[in-house]
Amino acid sequence: MLVIVTNKQVLSVNQVCPGCLMANHGGEPRWHHGKLGCGHALNSGQSQDGQAKMYQCQMGFRVTEVE
Repeated sequence: MLVIVTNKQVLSVNQVCPGCLMANHGGEPRWHHGKLGCGHALNSGQSQDGQAKMYQCQMGFRVTEVE
């Protein structure tokens, strides 16, 4: 599941992405083969301490995938 991470909370992409011009036709982030198509990676991948890969979308939000 993709979520948006802010300094104080974790939001569902369903709360933010439907209003974004970069979202797909379903109002969701453009997620393809484990990569965010409407943003760029902030880190190189999962680190040894288990930190998830983080992306920054075109609108400036930080997006990550959680299980």
